[in-house]
Order: sequence, then C-alpha cells, then structure tokens
Amino acid sequence: MPPYRFNDEDAEAIVAYLRSLATHHKETAMRLNSKTLMLLAAWTIGGAEHTACAQGSADQLQRLVETSARRILIAEQVALAKWDSGAPVEDASREDHVIVSVTKAGQSRGLDPTTVANFFRAQIEANKLVQYSLLAEWRRAGKAPDHTPVDLASKIRPELDEVDKTLIAELEESTAIRGSASCRMDIAKTVGKYVSAHENTLGPLQAIALDRALATACIGARR
Repeated sequence: MPPYRFNDEDAEAIVAYLRSLATHHKETAMRLNSKTLMLLAAWTIGGAEHTACAQGSADQLQRLVETSARRILIAEQVALAKWDSGAPVEDASREDHVIVSVTKAGQSRGLDPTTVANFFRAQIEANKLVQYSLLAEWRRAGKAPDHTPVDLASKIRPELDEVDKTLIAELEESTAIRGSASCRMDIAKTVGKYVSAHENTLGPLQAIALDRALATACIGARR
C-alpha cells in the first residue's frame, strides 16, 4: 500500500482542531495566530509522511524477505527429489534458463538486467547451499526423512517459477530502498526479525541461506 499523501484539506482540519483546543485557553489562543498554526500543521504532516514512507519501505523489504524465505524452504523438496533420483545439485542448464527468464521479466518492468541476474544467482546459490547441506546430513544418517516421491519437473519447478515472478514484482516495488545507503543494514535487520519470528520453520541452515539469498539485493556500492 503506498504511503498516504496529506493535502490542503488535511492541513485545514488540523488547524481547525488546534484552534478548538486553543479556545479553552484564551491567553494561548491569542498567541496561536494563523502562521503559527500553519507551521504546526506542516510539522505534523511532515512527521506523519516521514513515518508513513518509512513504514512503506519496511513493508517492501519484509515482503522481499518473506518470499526469499519461501524459496529457500522449497530447497528441501528439491533435495529430496535429487536424493531419490541421484541427480547432482548442480544443474547449469536449469540455472541458465532461470536467469534468462527472470532477466527478461525484470527488463519488462524497467529493472536493470545485471542487478536482476545477480539477485537471482544469489537466490540459486542459497537454494543449493541448503540442498548440499541436507544431502550430506542424510548421507551421514544413511537415509533421508520419510517422504512421498517428489516430482521436481512438474511440481517443484513450476512452484519456484511462481515464486520468482513474485520476487521480480517485489524487486520493482523496493527499488528505492534497495538503492539507499542503509539498504544492507535494513535487510540484515529485517532478516533477523523474520528468522526470530519463524524459529519453528527456519533453522540455522535456512537462516544462513536467507542471508546468502539477499546478499546482492541492494543496488550500488558495497557497504
């Protein structure tokens, strides 16, 4: 939801409210002339708009983090499918297909193709990090968790494709905050809050992967 924009009617309403308060105190009312009231109204509106914009930016990052977490959680299903089939984690042709697809989708929304490609390479590496770790854990245990057969081609990959479409839209929405000087700090804090609130579904491995997935989300110089 875009931040609310205050207008002249809002300012007039605030002035009227301040005047009504002032009428209860004559001495104060004499001092609160129109100029002072307008300054107070402007200060109130400015503060409210700043808060609304800050909240809007936080919400945009929150959505980007949430969707990235969804993609990471799918990695376990990918690992189970590869456990059953014996397929390797690395799949260069699939990765190339994803990068080409998301880059085109990003360009249609006015996003820089290099930025989009770098973002999704990080998403893919995060997914593979989880796969490698889980597969190694299952090999040490001698078995994978009990599960029904996982169809990678017809079920999991289409699900990943839908998540990627959502991520493209969220990259567009969050362009401004991802270009801010505080972007990396803001993302780190947002990830930390998300992980803390979802400890039942995100373990240490997934938390590390989430940091990796968003490592190239910010635009501009490294900080």
